Amino acid sequence: MIFRLHRLATSIALRIATLVVRPLVLVALVACGRTERAATRPATLDDYGDTIRVGAPAKRIVSLSPVTTEILFAIGAGDRVVGRTHWDMYPAAAAHVADLGNGMQPNVEAILGVHPDLVVLYAGSMNRGAADQLRRVGLATISIRTDTLGDFARVAMILARAIGDTAAGRTLVDSVTRSLDTIRDRTRARATTPRTVFWHIWDNPLLTIGRGSYMTELTAIAGASNIFADLPAASPQVTMEEIVRRNPDVIIAGPVSAARIRASAAWQAVPAVRMGRVLVVDTTLVGRPGVRLGEAARHLRALIVGDTVP
Repeated sequence: MIFRLHRLATSIALRIATLVVRPLVLVALVACGRTERAATRPATLDDYGDTIRVGAPAKRIVSLSPVTTEILFAIGAGDRVVGRTHWDMYPAAAAHVADLGNGMQPNVEAILGVHPDLVVLYAGSMNRGAADQLRRVGLATISIRTDTLGDFARVAMILARAIGDTAAGRTLVDSVTRSLDTIRDRTRARATTPRTVFWHIWDNPLLTIGRGSYMTELTAIAGASNIFADLPAASPQVTMEEIVRRNPDVIIAGPVSAARIRASAAWQAVPAVRMGRVLVVDTTLVGRPGVRLGEAARHLRALIVGDTVP
């Protein structure tokens, strides 16, 4: 779900520490300034362009991204995870893993203190220094992005190879793909004009979701259309005037932001707000492109379109 403006992303990430919407915001912000698309890299390189060298199957893994932690547990390597971030909330068993703090600009000493043989980082610009430090002391390090739906399968197979179980990786990828296809097929079978959606991510500056985010992809799978899908960035800055001009059918926001939008005089300029069409999304579910992508698409379809998929 983590930069077009490095300083802006850093300051926003620090200011939102107590908000329920944080998982959603972090994913979007980190994705803002991706450089070369990761999918174009050879499988032997991570998303910093560093060679992936794990050697023997990893036995003690520090996973500093909620998405990679979810994947590791799903492919049967949960008992190998010895470190995680504050934000790794799924599965429940992850709570028993040592909390090493924030996944961005992590504490290298804390990582070394749990004696890993592999460290998995999010390949944002703020983590380049930590990756270099860890590699200098001889630790296998994989830095990867998970910005799009396509990234999920790629990352799952990288991690599966790292633990020596590619079959488990393929099984997971197939399962998630089938779950998304179920929602996609439902949308195609009920072909109607899709409801238009504005994704609210942050207020100051006003940030939304663009074409570069998997959340735009999930929106389409669920049978809706992101009004800012034409903007290439993952989380572009927009204006209230442009939101009014594009006139979305519904506004999607986290619980805290939804309450603020409903109470705001400025937001009353948007017809969807005046008509009570501010929808509260489960940010812990849709805020990361992890193993529950199918569940996230199902949640969005029920929220926006109003029907459910078995």
